[in-house]
Amino acid sequence: MPIPGGSSVCASACPRRRVPDTPPGSASRVRDRLSLRRYAGRQRLALAALAGVFAGLGQVPFSAVPVALAGLALSLGLLHGARTWRGAAALGFFAGTGYFATSLHWIVEPFLVDVARHGWMAPFGLFFTATGFALFWAVAFALARATGGRGWRLSLAWAVWLGAAEMTRSYILTGFPWALVGYVWTEGPALQLVSLIGPYGLTVLTLLLVAGGVEVARRRAWPTLVRLAVAAAVWLLPLGAGALLLHDDPPTPGAALVRIVQPNAPQDEKWDPERAGFFFQRMLEFTAAPGAPDLTIWPETSLPYYLEDGHAALARVSDAAGGRPVALGAQRVDGWRAWNSMALIEPGGRIADLYDKHHLVPFGEYVPLGGIGRALGLPSFAAEDGFGFTPGEGPHLVDTGAAGRVLPLICYEAIFPQDVNAAPGRPDWLMQITNDAWFGTFSGPYQHLAQARARAVEQGLPLIRSANTGISAVIDAAGRVTASLPLGEAGYLDARLPPARAATPYAQSGDLPLALLLTVLAVGIWLTAWRDRR
Repeated sequence: MPIPGGSSVCASACPRRRVPDTPPGSASRVRDRLSLRRYAGRQRLALAALAGVFAGLGQVPFSAVPVALAGLALSLGLLHGARTWRGAAALGFFAGTGYFATSLHWIVEPFLVDVARHGWMAPFGLFFTATGFALFWAVAFALARATGGRGWRLSLAWAVWLGAAEMTRSYILTGFPWALVGYVWTEGPALQLVSLIGPYGLTVLTLLLVAGGVEVARRRAWPTLVRLAVAAAVWLLPLGAGALLLHDDPPTPGAALVRIVQPNAPQDEKWDPERAGFFFQRMLEFTAAPGAPDLTIWPETSLPYYLEDGHAALARVSDAAGGRPVALGAQRVDGWRAWNSMALIEPGGRIADLYDKHHLVPFGEYVPLGGIGRALGLPSFAAEDGFGFTPGEGPHLVDTGAAGRVLPLICYEAIFPQDVNAAPGRPDWLMQITNDAWFGTFSGPYQHLAQARARAVEQGLPLIRSANTGISAVIDAAGRVTASLPLGEAGYLDARLPPARAATPYAQSGDLPLALLLTVLAVGIWLTAWRDRR
């Protein structure tokens, strides 16, 4: 049919050649190829897992902070492409699995101490640990998708819900705040921020900054280089803010002299009857070495005998110390019950004070809900029936005399900032005794040390760390290691106690302000989503 002023063609029937949206090789076409929206299904889940792996590389000993922030940003970018909360939950689960499998891969080490008996459990331990904690991320991603809407609101919701998830996993079911997102900053000045907002606050701040960087990067009206520069500047803010808080403290005149003993007893030899006496004698020799420390510290479970007042071994310890006090780790029993304890030994081998570890490791030191079997007429796995340790009464200050009042932390307890804040008073310093031989030699001991350093900064207090196989260290109130014994070496170290600072804002307020802030933000996000639906 002729068309006036044109050729005789049928507009509805003739095929049309597609005109490319962008000319080949243009910057826009490159952006389209890099867009996360072009990936679907399993590809997106694989990218999410990879993003989690990148995020986990921010933890010690890798400490690849830019890689970690990029991994978190990638996971948020994938979330922006999720259409449903179920899809978002799957992304969060895979991202969390990659993150925790990378940062907690040392969890296999305890199973490798006796490979013949327990080695087969190692892959299952890592799998269930990583996927179990990944459930917290799955819930956070799902809530962000369900309540966040689009654009910057979704990014904000992601930061709030994931920050709340990290805080929840640190408290619920006795908690496990290892590998917090905020710990990617432990090897730089940004760690000083925990003195103001604590590690959970630093985690939320990190997530908010990542969200801000992603929103800047998504503004396509800006030139690419400008967006990248602004996003990088946003992520560098914690370094600058932390540097402003970092300063030196003048030494305290007449500070106490402390001796740290590190026997380096491998876990597979530690309780061997033919070797236990050798390591005990080694610690006695280190204790008796020249010098006059005000306090000598032995690591966790260093005494190869059950702790009993009047035991001949305690008199030998006191004699080696020249009658000066010794703080040592030991196990004690009473009937079927057992405790993981720290005892202060004074002249004659007398137990002057005693602290029992109160925050125990689930399945490692006790069986959760182990006593249910008794009520059902089944075998009981409760501590009172000889399975695991009995928890102590709670945080306890020990008066060491010339070295002042100390808050003892046994191994795992040093990862809980809330436990340190729960002390019945402000100590003069913190003391951690631990047996890191369980954690291998690659990442576990270094991550444990990094968290101990965070406790020192949070409280503004020095921390002395005695570890069986290392790393034993003297840590000042700014979290800096001023002296140490390296991993895998036997020896002892004499050092003056670094000065303490005034109580920090976090030491005075704890986690309550952050919990209230997250609650207000979460409620506001939820109400906004409800209003939009209406």
